[in-house]
Amino acid sequence: MLHIYNSLSRKKEPLRTVDPGRVRMYVCGMTVYDYCHLGHARMLVSFDVVARWLRTSGYELTYVRNITDIDDKIISKAQQTGTSLDQVTAFYTDAMHADERALGVAPPDAEPRATEHVPDMLKIIGILEDKGLAYQADDGDVNYAVRKFPGYGKLSGKSLEDLRAGQRVAVADAKQDPCDFVLWKSAKPDEPADSRWESPYGAGRPGWHIECSAMSRALLGQPLDIHGGGPDLKFPHHENEIAQSEGAFGGQMATTWMHCGPLMVNDDKMSKSLGNFSTIRDIVGVPASVQGNVADYTYNPREAEMLRFFIVRNHYRSPQNYAAHNLADAQNALDRLYQTLQRVVPDPIELDWDHPAAQAFRDAMNDDFNTAGAVATLFDLAAQANRDNDGQASALMRHLGAILGLLQTQPQTYLQSPTRYRASQDDQLSSLVNGQRLSPDEVEARIAARTQAKASRDYALADQIRDELHAHGIELEDRPGGLTEWRYR
Repeated sequence: MLHIYNSLSRKKEPLRTVDPGRVRMYVCGMTVYDYCHLGHARMLVSFDVVARWLRTSGYELTYVRNITDIDDKIISKAQQTGTSLDQVTAFYTDAMHADERALGVAPPDAEPRATEHVPDMLKIIGILEDKGLAYQADDGDVNYAVRKFPGYGKLSGKSLEDLRAGQRVAVADAKQDPCDFVLWKSAKPDEPADSRWESPYGAGRPGWHIECSAMSRALLGQPLDIHGGGPDLKFPHHENEIAQSEGAFGGQMATTWMHCGPLMVNDDKMSKSLGNFSTIRDIVGVPASVQGNVADYTYNPREAEMLRFFIVRNHYRSPQNYAAHNLADAQNALDRLYQTLQRVVPDPIELDWDHPAAQAFRDAMNDDFNTAGAVATLFDLAAQANRDNDGQASALMRHLGAILGLLQTQPQTYLQSPTRYRASQDDQLSSLVNGQRLSPDEVEARIAARTQAKASRDYALADQIRDELHAHGIELEDRPGGLTEWRYR
């Protein structure tokens, strides 16, 4: 049975669903005003794996991940660039989808946009106002009165007393309490016309938190079986969602709450606000193709799969440290799996869940999506395949890898793709940066010359060509029948 760590109860629990065999999962998505960074990559990949395993386990899954397309940051970007809000959000939504394709992240079943659900949000705000949980302040904003919701803080563990300690309502602040949060923002004179909607409270736009309460209920109902997101959403975003949804409709907003762990850079969380982030396209894009203001881009498939592997080989809840040498280590590890698939051709067999390795993989995934344990099973199978020339072990490794979104490229194609993440730290990846990589055609020409030299018994020339290729970062492997395979080191 699948057990999931529930952020609300702070323990692992069996997955419980409203409808047997069906899972309704809502994950908070992107605010589309800039390119996705590696922290976003972790969230995208982590919940893609969750979705894959739920479906592999036989659940009928409806996966919804929203897009926030109205926000202060989007308005600011539009004003900076002299474009409309629609142009900004369309561009960065396309960019996000390009990043998903690079990482092998399947689209969710539904991808609602906040601007499509403003009437739903206003309906909830009206219900909250009727129940005395919301009020319109003197500045025109409609706020949620958090002290009138007894359960506030149950997800994050924060108390209102702790949050309010040291705070006081400023003279110019129209909130009744500093902890109250905005449901509807009154339009400001300097804001663009396309950032406002008419409402019973005057022209304005929704607050950030109300959108997910509205969209999740409209598409999936309440309670949700799983509600997920990044580590920084637990408070205040998810805490405020609970206050809104449960305050308006009663019951539970979600049965299980999931939050992936942070991606760290030198002990700080990677984020745009800290300025310590790298975008997905910085890491996996082909450099000449990602310069300039482009939404779509050319990505390096070997590096893109490495980044997915880098994320998957850690448990989704654990902190994960980003550093160049960690990416190089992930590339080396993934390459070893592909080298096994190249050396030991998989037998044409179906996935057998009664196999001990498959059972170990399943047990790991059923233990709160323990992908670290699942990846360890792949390496056990690789060792068995290499030791015994076992094509069944190689095949099983490929089948199980597919569940994680890994090991589906032809080994020769994968290993002949260049990568910036195999050289040692001392090399500083200079062989690629300085443009010293040989093209596949150039490599094949030199291999052909070496083959001819060996046929002519000119072994000195054959060794010279091998050494030349090695100097350019090319490894050769002579196979039976006179075939020579090669890969970038």
